[in-house]
Amino acid sequence: MRLLLSVICLAIAAVSVPARAATAESLAPIRHIIVISLENHSFDNLFGQFPGAEGLNQAQATSTQTDPEGKPYRVLPPVMDTRRQPPQPDSRFPAALPNAPFAMDGYVPPGEKTGDLVHRFYQHIAQINHGKMDRFAAISDAGGLTMGYYEKEAPLLWRYGKAYTVADHFFHAAFGGSFLNHFWLICACTPHYGHAPPEAVIQLDTEGRLLKDGAVTPEGDAVNTLYPSAGPHPVNATAAQLLPPQIMPTIGDRLSQKNVSWAWYAGGWNAALSGRPDGLFQFHHQPFAYFAAYASGTEAGKEHLKDEADFLRDLAGDTLPAVAFYKPLGEFNLHPGYAEMSSGEAHLAEILKAVEASPAWKSSVVIVTFDEGGGFWDHVPPLVIDRFGPGVRVPTLVISPFAKKGFVDHTVYDTTSILKLIETRFGLPPLGSRDAQAADLTDALTLH
Repeated sequence: MRLLLSVICLAIAAVSVPARAATAESLAPIRHIIVISLENHSFDNLFGQFPGAEGLNQAQATSTQTDPEGKPYRVLPPVMDTRRQPPQPDSRFPAALPNAPFAMDGYVPPGEKTGDLVHRFYQHIAQINHGKMDRFAAISDAGGLTMGYYEKEAPLLWRYGKAYTVADHFFHAAFGGSFLNHFWLICACTPHYGHAPPEAVIQLDTEGRLLKDGAVTPEGDAVNTLYPSAGPHPVNATAAQLLPPQIMPTIGDRLSQKNVSWAWYAGGWNAALSGRPDGLFQFHHQPFAYFAAYASGTEAGKEHLKDEADFLRDLAGDTLPAVAFYKPLGEFNLHPGYAEMSSGEAHLAEILKAVEASPAWKSSVVIVTFDEGGGFWDHVPPLVIDRFGPGVRVPTLVISPFAKKGFVDHTVYDTTSILKLIETRFGLPPLGSRDAQAADLTDALTLH
């Protein structure tokens, strides 16, 4: 069944195959690629009712959730508020929601926070359940919240989606959470932690089912949250929570080798470096900090890892590098649990306004994407590519003077498609097999 679904997805992808493969020469009008990475919403959660996209109307059987024994729930498990410890039922939601997707903004408006949802490596694999997409409620620590969606739109995201291009088959690259997916955004790779402390190592049974959770697989792959050992990291991080410096090649290395300018900008970065991090600064959202080449105190780190204030200054001063990654501070990144939709969209509006007002805008492609689905259900089974992913669909917008206007792009992409676009534009070799085979997002563009 999963193979059949994969073939169907590939057939969908074939609808939008460009007549001619993109080359560095054909993409030369693009002088800036700007990647804005937001947090933890699936496509159906935010764009399930977006006009022209494959959304909730096509969900059919995968919207019915089953219990751990495979039996359909009579009603969804109660929505839990994981902001409280121990988690308690969230009284804002009915105790017995039908076993189906439901409009969550009817109970919690976008200006209020919801609970967070589990979004870890093996849990996500179990939720997908070989492409059945029916174990999200059973695995979720937030209960039925996983089936919630925003009926009244995400106003800013939808407005830009209607004006430019929405990719409705864009999957996050790796199973699980932010830590691993940020690595895949910059290196198409999974970090390694050989000889990890026993308390960090995951234990599985002979069938591959989770017995004891942790951060590192038995093979030494770091798949759940760890922090960069060289910093910045939380002051209370234990030795078992610190990932040794990584040495795999990154997109930053590839760009520097070709003398192409680049930077990773993050809200709250300077404060974190100085030892005074904002309470919502997310240390594990800063992937280059894990690499020996860009570790805290290195010259390359000082050159390429910058603050949001630098991003805004570089935009206004026409000094934006050719490739720019931007990560908002936690308060504005839309992550359930500690952030909410309204403030995040308002902040994103300011960032996009700054981009559009800048000298760089006329030659830029802006990709607004989400690192991963955050534990929210999505109805489209991901392709089976390798043992790390991909995970579920996430909302992704291509905003640019070169973007197709009012277009829904059905091409199958994943996070490594962003790398593929950068590699194609600047004539860089791939970082791995995934980005080498990925579609490069040029179906969303019109270049003459």
